[in-house]
Amino acid sequence: MVPADSVVDLSRIQFGLTAIYHFLFAPLTLGLSWLLVVMESLYLFTKKQVYKDMTQFWGKLFAINFAMGVVTGITLEFEFGQNWAYFSRYIGDAFGPALAIEGITAFMLEATMIGVFFFAWDKIPRWLHCLATFLLAVGSNLSIVNILVANSWMQHPVATLFDWKTMSMQLTSIWGLYNSYLAQIRIGHVLFAGAMTGTMFMFGISAYYLLKRQDTSFAVRSMAVAIGFGIVSVLSVGWFGDSNGIAVSKTEPEKMAAIEAVWSTPKAPAAWSMIAWPDQKQEKNLFDVRIPYGLSLIATHSLTGTVEGAKQIINRNKVRIANGVKAYGALEKLRAGKATAADRAVFNRYRNDIGFGFLVKRYHPAVVGATPAQIDQAAKSTIPDVFTCFWAFRIMVFAWLCMLCVLFWGLYLFMRRRLHNTRLFHWAAILCLPMPWIASEFGWVTAEIGRQPWVVHGFLPTYLGVSSIDTASVAFSLGGFALLYTGLLVVELFLMFKYGRLGPSSLGKGKYHFEKLNKSAKGEA
Repeated sequence: MVPADSVVDLSRIQFGLTAIYHFLFAPLTLGLSWLLVVMESLYLFTKKQVYKDMTQFWGKLFAINFAMGVVTGITLEFEFGQNWAYFSRYIGDAFGPALAIEGITAFMLEATMIGVFFFAWDKIPRWLHCLATFLLAVGSNLSIVNILVANSWMQHPVATLFDWKTMSMQLTSIWGLYNSYLAQIRIGHVLFAGAMTGTMFMFGISAYYLLKRQDTSFAVRSMAVAIGFGIVSVLSVGWFGDSNGIAVSKTEPEKMAAIEAVWSTPKAPAAWSMIAWPDQKQEKNLFDVRIPYGLSLIATHSLTGTVEGAKQIINRNKVRIANGVKAYGALEKLRAGKATAADRAVFNRYRNDIGFGFLVKRYHPAVVGATPAQIDQAAKSTIPDVFTCFWAFRIMVFAWLCMLCVLFWGLYLFMRRRLHNTRLFHWAAILCLPMPWIASEFGWVTAEIGRQPWVVHGFLPTYLGVSSIDTASVAFSLGGFALLYTGLLVVELFLMFKYGRLGPSSLGKGKYHFEKLNKSAKGEA
């Protein structure tokens, strides 16, 4: 049975909404955890109290964010069973191990170490506390490693085999799952994206203190740490992002065609559309601002390479869909116990195209006997939303460029000892504070919208992965999650603004800005 479009759309919206909310918190946890390690290591080796204060203050903001990340993340796994039951059954053997490893190792490690971090100051040796902070960072980042292994498998399934007897994907090698080149590249990209989020968070808030002339010594040291950490991170995230793009052009050419709004394969060296207005119905760009040779250089790092166009991909996928229809017909006979040797041969020959056969179900539920027009419809559906992918990618890159520029500006001012008194720079740093979230969210949109119409690329269409539930149930849960997550976001922002404005005065050490003001006020009274 083909699920109703409303159930599919609402299920996608719900998962997308909850994932976007969760990803507001997760990257900051990833990056800020390593910054805590850097600051506490400075305290361990220099024994300067200011570094301990820095670790404790930024650790307080880390704790607020960590709690929200845990709460918003737990529900995501339950959604697999609630809204995506067939997806869970179809890929459970391949997808499940990575998520299980994440829960058993990473989550338990970070959940334990965060208690040590907050409650064991001055109760255990300094080096042991620093080790606990390091393990907290390892645990936090191990979570995303396992999740990205699973997600990368959805983008490019490896080390698995479709089992027609169980109608599911079977894992052939757990090592192959983690050794996937795409997974490794995407892990690096997201880890350094998290590092950038932590960097710009600390960088922007420190700039606010300098602008207000509040705890300037504390702010300059915090900003210096952020600049050093950020320069490495911003260059690394760019390198991994570039490598990811090259990998995507090989494993998901449809996504690359959408990102670059390429409709017909251009001859090398190909021009790059810096700005365009893609029209998917007409399969062309209504206008283009192009840079000569740019596409070949960006996508292939050469002047002889090019990017396959959407029209050529559609034509190629028509063949795969036709083969998938043949495999589906043979599969039905195999499952009914009526298959001949010829049917088995057909299935084995075209089994890797079975997912393309599933695409036809949306237009011809029986699959077998699909008309050329229905196959054409299915083939055109293999190209994701070009407009969304094109602009989401460019917004992500623009945000990255803003961070790159402001960090190198900060490095220049640090070397000139002018971090504390350049007000234009302080404003620029504050305005760039949301940039890592913009980059992360739009990067996620690019990756996930660009995978459509697949939930597992090449094997399971998104519309077949949903549960057998009614529209009202999904709409009700969507509304509930939207209200709950919005409430959590409001709480997070309230607490962050409250303690962010207080700064290190919130530690109660008696020596920072607002504490001195209170003492002065009491003295005058």
